[in-house]
Amino acid sequence: MALANETLAAIRYGYGLTPGGTMPGTAEGLLAQVDEGRTKKPRFPREGIAGRRETATRIISLRTAEAKAAKEGKPNEEIRKQTQREAQRIYRQDAMARLAQAVHSPLGFYERLATFWTDHFSTSALKSLPMRMVVPLYEAEAIRPNLGGSFSQLLTASILHPAMLIYLDQDQSVGPDSAAAQKTGRGLNENLGRELLELHTLGAGSGYTQADVRSAALILTGLSVDNRALQVVYRPRFAEGGSIALLGRDYDGDEGEGQDHVLMLEDLAANPKTAEHICRKLVTHFIADQPPEQVVAAMVSAWAASDGNLKDVYRAMLEHPRAWEEPGQKIKQPFDFVASGLRALGLPESNFATLLRDLDNRDDDDGPVDKAMKMASDMAGQVTGQGGADLPNAAAADDAKRRAGRANALTLGALQRMGQPIWQPPSPAGFADQASVWLSPSQLTERITWSRTVAKTFGQKMEPSPFLEAALADAASPETRQIIAQAPNKIHGITMVLASPEFNRR
Repeated sequence: MALANETLAAIRYGYGLTPGGTMPGTAEGLLAQVDEGRTKKPRFPREGIAGRRETATRIISLRTAEAKAAKEGKPNEEIRKQTQREAQRIYRQDAMARLAQAVHSPLGFYERLATFWTDHFSTSALKSLPMRMVVPLYEAEAIRPNLGGSFSQLLTASILHPAMLIYLDQDQSVGPDSAAAQKTGRGLNENLGRELLELHTLGAGSGYTQADVRSAALILTGLSVDNRALQVVYRPRFAEGGSIALLGRDYDGDEGEGQDHVLMLEDLAANPKTAEHICRKLVTHFIADQPPEQVVAAMVSAWAASDGNLKDVYRAMLEHPRAWEEPGQKIKQPFDFVASGLRALGLPESNFATLLRDLDNRDDDDGPVDKAMKMASDMAGQVTGQGGADLPNAAAADDAKRRAGRANALTLGALQRMGQPIWQPPSPAGFADQASVWLSPSQLTERITWSRTVAKTFGQKMEPSPFLEAALADAASPETRQIIAQAPNKIHGITMVLASPEFNRR
């Protein structure tokens, strides 16, 4: 069925409808969001880019010192636990801020692009403790400011970031004939070279060989990370010398002067196979699992004419008639589903602040909940001379733990159970973007459970039929409208809206 352009744009190109909000129904309106979004400071890292670098380097230095002391037989378990808790708390706050960004931002198309590119150039917060703090910095610093410029610019910013080098072990790679290899016995790591060709640029099946993977990896040698400043550095003694051939070009070090890796990235960005791979992936993400070839072709032509200017590529997609036809071809990924659900409810900023505060009362080895329980027990002991778990303070601690569990079930825990935790892709290939992955019985069960939980929490005073209009507008089918109109109570009605086929598609 045909939808109003504003409805389709909000659902297909944004994070859904929200009460009182509007989404541009034209290509130019959506592209204006890209320009505006690039100038906005994201909600994460919570202390800003410079502040995050200071925080991360401080924690990394503490961990390094503790590891050295432990190796010398003088471990400090408290420092290890303290840094672990702090890094996890920082990640949790950033992840909540990332979710709030999607829910509350009026720039839905820009936010969806940020998610797409962060997934395309995947890194994972699970790689190591420092990565809990570095991956949010990576999205804010490398992805978001560059997603409306040239692909070459975005590729270079993403690959030459500490998060990418750490994630794909480039900081461990040494040229086989380099000075460092002769001294340390370390060898070449091909991870980044392989993913650069297979995932980030040319694409699988584009004709490159294992020899090309090795050549790319050799050209990348010398790149490493200075943990003291959290900066990418070039270390000549780690680099492979001599001429290295890749895809018909020789990189011999003379022209590049230690920057052959930059020249390689520029060449890969300009390769026609890269344009084909990226354009097809964009159409698959936004329009259909089986991307319409005419849309892909229009985008590839725009890429060639503009030397890979991404805004022109997006325009070619958005100005194609097929971009505004056949709604509901995609299944929402879990992050999209949760963000659009919270967005449809029109949750104010204060609700997210409360959820984060409750979430910070979780767990974590002598965290706030444990401290509250200990305080309650201590106070009870002062009164009775023994444990007093049944006194009011213990009840307050139990309530804090319950609220923390609910906040987790509504946000980060829900995404974990649905299979798409924030900044934790299962592999360098990112999260799957096909309906078959997100249509399993267990996935649908989790979505219904979440819908019921969020309806009980935030929807008790909402009327189902007006909520249906706010959440889906003219995307709601007559059958769904009838089901919602016959809902036996408010909570059931809100749950059914969120669990409906239309709401789970875009």
